[in-house]
Amino acid sequence: MPLLARDLIRDVPDFPKPGIVFKDITPVLASPAAMREVTDRFEAFAAGLRPDVIAGIESRGFVLGAPLAMQMGLPFAPVRKAGKLPWRTVREEYALEYGTAAMEMHEDALAAGSRVLIVDDLLATGGTAAAASRLVERLGGRVVGLCFMVELAFLKGRDALAERTIEALIEY
Repeated sequence: MPLLARDLIRDVPDFPKPGIVFKDITPVLASPAAMREVTDRFEAFAAGLRPDVIAGIESRGFVLGAPLAMQMGLPFAPVRKAGKLPWRTVREEYALEYGTAAMEMHEDALAAGSRVLIVDDLLATGGTAAAASRLVERLGGRVVGLCFMVELAFLKGRDALAERTIEALIEY
């Protein structure tokens, strides 16, 4: 079934640097019908996984994950860039093309044994999603799946998430 969201995503050439074609989802965010469609499809995927918590990766994972959590009646746990959360945190570093970065979650973001669905807008190389998965596991949670609006399949991000259950609504 075609997705309205696919028709709304626009290509922005040479952003954030020359040679990159950025997939801009802001037109999807501006469309209540497209957002409802994305949220409903995420929920259909999540229902079979029976998550206890929805975790969203900063920042667009918040925009997609929080409405999903609310729709499903589940708590939402943010996964943020290092230094952005006000409470005690656990930290996970991950590799970038040049150097490293880190993400954090509050140490009380989920209970041990929680079944967690991780949400983000885009699966590229998989490094960020893999780091978020490790954070959930360090907190005693179990990642039951990951869902993305867009997957850039040519970057082989699924390889970094081996053995994980993944849903991507739109593939490029």
